[in-house]
Amino acid sequence: MDDTDRALLAELQADATLPYSALGKAVGLSAGSAHERVRKLRERGVIRRTTVDVDPAAVDRGVLAFVMLQSNAWMGDPPTRDALAAIPEIQEAHIVAGSSSLLVKIRTPTTEQLQAVLRRVFDIDGVTGTETIVVLETFFERPLNVTDDPDRAR
Repeated sequence: MDDTDRALLAELQADATLPYSALGKAVGLSAGSAHERVRKLRERGVIRRTTVDVDPAAVDRGVLAFVMLQSNAWMGDPPTRDALAAIPEIQEAHIVAGSSSLLVKIRTPTTEQLQAVLRRVFDIDGVTGTETIVVLETFFERPLNVTDDPDRAR
């Protein structure tokens, strides 16, 4: 991955709808070269998907919670992943180190519906407890900074 790839990624993170002509111009490439580089970034899995950033409150998903799951066994296997993935309100699930086994991000319309999701989480085999943090306000969210080369910092 070179500086041009990083610049392309930064431009796409800012606006994934840019035509290849504008994308190429922004990073000093022709439209065809920009298209080919983006294609290769997709093939290599660097670009995992192209999506739209939706305001959760505008679509009635204003309650955001981060939930730590405690367990009595290893939770990093497909049955746990599949059980969590089957709950549509769970946006992210991460195996973590520490006093908990998993961290999940949940969005619901109401706290009552959050409670219903937590009940479903408790039904997952191995879950013995949860610690829920309800977000009151989000200051900011930012995409991954791809313009910094981590190898240069060393």
